[in-house]
Parts: sequence; C-alpha cells; structure tokens
Amino acid sequence: MSLRPRLPRPIAIQDASTVCLWCWRKLSRSSAAPKHTFSTIPAARQGEVALSKRRKALGNDYFLANATLKESFGAALARSKRELQRSIATSKAGAADSPAGAISQAPSADAASEEVLPHRRRKKAKEQTAATNTDEAHFPIPPDASSKLTTLSSNLPSQSVRRLLATYLSLSKPRLSFLVVLTATAAYSLYPVPGLLAPAATATPSLSTLTLLFLTTGTALCSSSANAFNMLLEPTHDAKMSRTRNRPLVRKLISTRGALIFAIGCGVAGTGALFYGVNPTTAFLGAANILLYAGVYTPMKRMSVINTWVGAIVGGIPPLMGWTAAAGQCAHEGTWQELLFGEDAVGGWLCAALLFAWQFPHFNSLSWAIRDEYKNAGYRMLCWVNTAQNGRVALRYAVLMFPVCFGLSYFGVTDWGFVATSSAVNGWMAWKAYEFWREKGHKGTARGLFWASVWHLPIVMVLAMAQKKGLMERVWRSIVGYPEEEDDELYYDVDELDKEIGERGVS
Repeated sequence: MSLRPRLPRPIAIQDASTVCLWCWRKLSRSSAAPKHTFSTIPAARQGEVALSKRRKALGNDYFLANATLKESFGAALARSKRELQRSIATSKAGAADSPAGAISQAPSADAASEEVLPHRRRKKAKEQTAATNTDEAHFPIPPDASSKLTTLSSNLPSQSVRRLLATYLSLSKPRLSFLVVLTATAAYSLYPVPGLLAPAATATPSLSTLTLLFLTTGTALCSSSANAFNMLLEPTHDAKMSRTRNRPLVRKLISTRGALIFAIGCGVAGTGALFYGVNPTTAFLGAANILLYAGVYTPMKRMSVINTWVGAIVGGIPPLMGWTAAAGQCAHEGTWQELLFGEDAVGGWLCAALLFAWQFPHFNSLSWAIRDEYKNAGYRMLCWVNTAQNGRVALRYAVLMFPVCFGLSYFGVTDWGFVATSSAVNGWMAWKAYEFWREKGHKGTARGLFWASVWHLPIVMVLAMAQKKGLMERVWRSIVGYPEEEDDELYYDVDELDKEIGERGVS
C-alpha cells in the first residue's frame, strides 16, 4: 500500500520511484489543466447565470446573435449608447463648470442619469420658462390647417390625385372658410319666418333647403377665393413667420399660375352660385368680400394698423349674406334696398356687428403671442406698434357685445331670455379682456382671452338659435296643444254671415 497521494491524470508519471516524496507532494497540490468546456463561466456561478438568463431570455444578446439583426439594429443600438454616454459626459462637464460643480467635481452616476431622463428635462424646462416669465412659450397658437395639409401633400407621390387635392384645399384655408360658412348659416336660421307662431309644428313654413345649399356652397367658394388671393399676394412675407412658412406657395408645391386659376375659378363659381341660387344682393356681398379681403386688407397689413378694422368688416359680411339670403325668400320686391335697409334688415346688421366686434378680442390676443414675428415680417399690428392700445381695443369691443345682444332681443330676433344668457357669456369675455388690458398681455392673460373668444362665438350663436323669437312658444304649443284660435274665428265669421244673410232675406 502506497502512502503517496494520487497525482492528477495530466501529470501522471510512468516511473514513480524517480520522484522524491517532497516533489511528489508539490506536484499533487498543483491544479489541473483547465478543461475547455462548452461554457467559460465557473461552475460555482453557472446556476446563477442560468437563473438570470431565464428571467431575461430575450435580451440584446439573443437578437444580436443573428447576423442579419445585428447588422440592422446593432449600429443603431451602439449609436444610442454613444449618445447617452456623450450626454452624461456633457452634463458632468456642465456641473464641473458651475459653482456647485467646483465644490463637487465628481457627481454620482445616479445624479447624471437623472438629468438625462425625459421627465427631468421637461420639469427643468418648465421651471426655466416660469423663471423667465415668457408667456409665448405657454400660449398654444392653433396649428394652421393649411400647413397641415401642405405637410400631408408633400409626403404623397408627386403625381397622385390626393396630393393635388390636398394642395388646392390648403390654398382655401379650410378652417377659416368653415367658420365663415357657419356664421352665414347661423344668421340664415335666425331670420324670422312669417307664421312662426303657428300652433302645429308641421304647419310652420320653413326656409328653402335648396337656397341654404347654394348659400353654403357659394360662401365657401368665395372664402376660398379670397384666401387663395391672399396667399398669392404675400408668399415672401409668409416665409418669415412660423405659422405661414409651410404654406403651399412658400414651399413651391404649386405654381403661381395654378394658384391664380384656382382663385379665379372659386370666385366665379361662388359668385355665380349665390347669384342664380340665392339672389343678386347676396352675390354682390360675396364678390365685395373677395375684393375687400384680397385688394384692401392684404396690402394694408404692411401700411397701417387700420387693417385690423378692415379685416373685421370682412368677417362681418358673411352673417349679413346669410340674412339677405333668408330675407329674399320673404321679400315683396327683393331689391337690394329692401334686403339691406328694409324693416327686417336690422337683424342682419346686428349679426354682422356681433362678428365685427368679436374679432378684436380674438385677433388681438392671438397676435400678441407672435408680435415679434409680425414685426420682423413687416406687418403693422397693434400687438407691437402700440401694446396699450391693443388691450384697450380688445376690451372696448368685448363690452360692445352687450348692447349688440340686447338689440337682437329688442328688435324681435330672439326672445328676451337671450339677454340674460348672452350677458353671462359676454361678461366672461369682458372680464378676460379686462385682465388682458390690465396686464398688457402678460401673466397668461393673452392665452385666457384667446380661449375665451374661441368658446364665446359658438356659445352665443347656439344660444341665439335656441332662443329665436317664438321658437319655444311654438314648441310648447305643439306639446300642450292649445285650442285652434283660427277655427274659433272662422266659426264666428260663419255665424255672422248667416245672420247677415237672414236679415237681408227677411227685409
């Protein structure tokens, strides 16, 4: 029996007698040669690694083991890691340059990673904006519909029909044209139709639906023509403002000749639809609005601040068009004197006055947020020419809406309840205009007045249509069923006639 320990297999010796006992012990303590197994992880950690792989089976190494996926996503992943490391290094350098960084030159990795997180960046940006009191950053100007359509058309194939339609639609400023059509339709529905107080709901005569169709179509085409002419006259100035630099003529998505043909075609078609489908007076107002907007308002924007008043007149004409379209169906002769200056024409002028006054609080608060852009583009607006007057004008016309709404009830267009309901909405608008004037647009007052004006117009229009003169009374009579007064009068007349015939026969 040998007292010598057994040697490892790789260093086994054929003749053990040639090795002394001391060397034998030294060789037995030496570690065996490493085995090239499938895994290079020590056996003590193989269980831990296997457990971690089971928890995250679909990691980056799993996908990047495929050569195709590694070629596709590996470069992007490496680039994102480099950008992250670069941002962390930049934040560390900025912290080192600051006074706080001079004290602590080695910020922790957790603090650096927190500065890179998106919600930390957003919070820091909000704090910086609040510290500098920049109201423009908080003032959300609605995106221009023409710019959206231009972006859509630029992403479509160059020869596609959808691109062509989107480009031409962007010339019409669809959002503004839709608002113009709505104001004309609201005034059309407010016209007092004769026989409105008839007891039966089905016995009430209504305005022509075909006339309404011609009115909306013609008004939309006239508005599109005016907007297209406006873009044709100032592409150079549109390129200087962020809200208008994406328009089709600025980006050369359509030629000047094509835009001119579109503007003329829409103007002729719109005026023709109003002339043959409505009446000549409404057609004249539509054509005059095109001329006033493109020929007077557009060039005056670079000459004088009076352009805002001219633009307000342009906005007040569509309600007058809707009123004359309805009045033409009930007029005796249908002349322009009767439609515009007759006994019932005062309601149309009050609707036009409402839209005229509304545009000053709306536009003055909207333009204040981009007053520097208007100044750089050469447009003379009150928002930068005279900031104090800009607030005074907005407040003045916000208060003017009180007597205008009162006049609609006084002249029989709406019920007297409209005075109370409209006064509540007008009071909200006037208060926002007062804050805008007092703070000169700062401290978020421009934003408050803008959103108040956005909600004010549709609310007042809906209230006026819901409280139209005699509408609630007609609905109440149709539900309750009052006795037919006309029948009583008819029976009375028949009895009187029989009596008169009898007396004549006796005599």
